[in-house]
Amino acid sequence: MPVLETDKGPVWRRRTTFASLATWFCYLIGVAIVVYCWELISERTIWFFVQDAGTQAADMATRMVPPKWSYMDVLWKPVWDTINIATLGTGIALVFAVPIAFLAAHNTTPHPTVRAAALLIIVSSRSINSLIWALMLVSIIGPGVFAGVIAIALRSIGFCAKLLYESIEEIDTKQVEAITATGAARSQQLSYGIFPQIMPSFAGISVFRWDINIRESTVLGLVGAGGIGIQLDASISTLAWTQVSVILLVILATVLVSEWVSAKIRAAII
Repeated sequence: MPVLETDKGPVWRRRTTFASLATWFCYLIGVAIVVYCWELISERTIWFFVQDAGTQAADMATRMVPPKWSYMDVLWKPVWDTINIATLGTGIALVFAVPIAFLAAHNTTPHPTVRAAALLIIVSSRSINSLIWALMLVSIIGPGVFAGVIAIALRSIGFCAKLLYESIEEIDTKQVEAITATGAARSQQLSYGIFPQIMPSFAGISVFRWDINIRESTVLGLVGAGGIGIQLDASISTLAWTQVSVILLVILATVLVSEWVSAKIRAAII
């Protein structure tokens, strides 16, 4: 603890003079960054529209009421497509994520170069949002549910593999050493020493990612990748706000149901 000598004796201080100046300098840099960012935002914002944003939002909310419930007849198929996109995308992602996770974990990878390649795949998958994946896939393989499924899978591989390889690295090595001491082959070490320890994590990661993918699948249709987002985009483009309110309520209900299902599954298997 630094001490400042005064006429009345030593005074205990939290920081030295240099540390205090450095702290205030950091605060000054932080304030300067905030001011600079605010100037950038102000230059690119049309404040005329912001001023009556409350009025416009209230007008839009008024146009959404009452919801056009008869539009539900059109939404059942897109909702089913949305659930399928999330479920199939999650399943495909898990198929690829499991071997990638074993190659990325430092205690199961065969070589550091292989581990680096596996980590690169994980980072590449996680660095691109599913909406961007969908946008590129629609250009490559055309619009539709298939593009949405692949987009969700590509996005989910990195997420699942990262959490899974971290779980593999945290296993109890004593169990693996005991099985190895019996002369077990590598495949038997994986089957009886590692898989049983990571199965609860694997189940939790799978359900958690499926829950996330349900939400992400609802917006893929905005770029033509199938699901309920296509109806949302069409309704907004035609200013059919009573249809938009129905779609938003359906999305809310779908997410709530997926939350309930994932919570029940996690409680049952973990």
